[in-house]
Amino acid sequence: MKALIITYYWPPAGGSGVQRWLKFVKYLQDFDIEPVVYTVEDPKYALIDETLEMEVPKNLKVLKQPIWEPNNLLTLFKSKQQKTSAGFLDPNPSFLEKQLQYIRANYFIPDARKFWVKPSVRFLSEYLRNNKVDVVITTGPPHSLHLIGMELKKRFPIKWISDFRDPWSDIDYFHQLPLTEKTIQKHKELEKKVLQQSDAVIVIGKTMKEKFDKFNRNIHVISNGFDGDIAASEKELDKKFSITHIGLMNADRNPKILWEVLSEIKNENSEFAKDLEIKLIGEVAKEVKNYIADLKLEKNTKYITYVPHQKVIAYQKMAQVLLLAVNNVASAKGIITGKIFEYLQAKRPIVAIAPKDGDLAEIISKTNSGFVVDFDDKEKLKEVIKNYYHSYKNKILQIDSKNINQFHRKNLTKELADVIHSIIN
Repeated sequence: MKALIITYYWPPAGGSGVQRWLKFVKYLQDFDIEPVVYTVEDPKYALIDETLEMEVPKNLKVLKQPIWEPNNLLTLFKSKQQKTSAGFLDPNPSFLEKQLQYIRANYFIPDARKFWVKPSVRFLSEYLRNNKVDVVITTGPPHSLHLIGMELKKRFPIKWISDFRDPWSDIDYFHQLPLTEKTIQKHKELEKKVLQQSDAVIVIGKTMKEKFDKFNRNIHVISNGFDGDIAASEKELDKKFSITHIGLMNADRNPKILWEVLSEIKNENSEFAKDLEIKLIGEVAKEVKNYIADLKLEKNTKYITYVPHQKVIAYQKMAQVLLLAVNNVASAKGIITGKIFEYLQAKRPIVAIAPKDGDLAEIISKTNSGFVVDFDDKEKLKEVIKNYYHSYKNKILQIDSKNINQFHRKNLTKELADVIHSIIN
């Protein structure tokens, strides 16, 4: 059985977007499915991690086609600092940048990769005429890739699965874009069409499934996960009371309540002030840095820019406490940051600032891997941090997590293989 996987993110792309399908591809052949990957040639990825190229199976067929990216025009008008800040919308754009953002938001629907759709359909139509493929899988964002799958399904008697790594019209930054009502409606119409015409839909969480259920009865939750062993870390833990966050931290994700709590405990306890070390690994918005500085936590904070994935895993295993911060937006309940699964693998205590009734909270609760504190529950957060610190001082800061193996990438790939076999058979 052969599966054609259409993905924009592929090594040497870095960041979380590439991990999901790199790992699925790694294990699919164990379940009698031969993957073929179609991706972009010479893309301009915001983050690069060349070490991930070593994880691509040697016998994998990878098809590539060039892409024209209008986003490159926007970078001509940005400073060097802005260009390197991947994943952020500039909160103070110039007049020209505002116009460009408006054009991008309202004319490049569903996203700026829409110009790859027609050439990809032409190229893949020729490929499908000459090669037997049983199922086409598209993964978004960018959600324009689903339009490729939808068109191929119209042209060929082939099954199609759409995979949503993130929501479409409910994605956390949607409210920041200068979208007109007409554009919002267009997004919702395209989203509905993709969902209705897919033979199966895969989503990463229960909340997304509940929102999509009315459009398709064949929706499956397959979360992100981790790869490798869950053995206890051979690395020494950080000497200081480290609170480590991995990944982008934009203004929406700024856990102000945490900085306030840490500042208060620091002022109350001189030993805590000496022991505290905040590690923020990845791009951090200036609004976050300013808030930390205003609360006099700068000397306790280390900013570490993007590092290769293997080094990220090492940082996680050395942390005293791992921090998860969910964007404080209307769709927060359904946000499951991909890092949660590698945090589970690290077997270090987690503190998450997120909705207590959200998908993320359910995972942390069922795995007994830490605590979830609501966005405004300052008293509870202070209690959690103090308890973690007390355990750290007594050299007993550990976590007795459970039910983690369900999130191993090989087990998740089996779930994917079951979905593929079900629609083919």
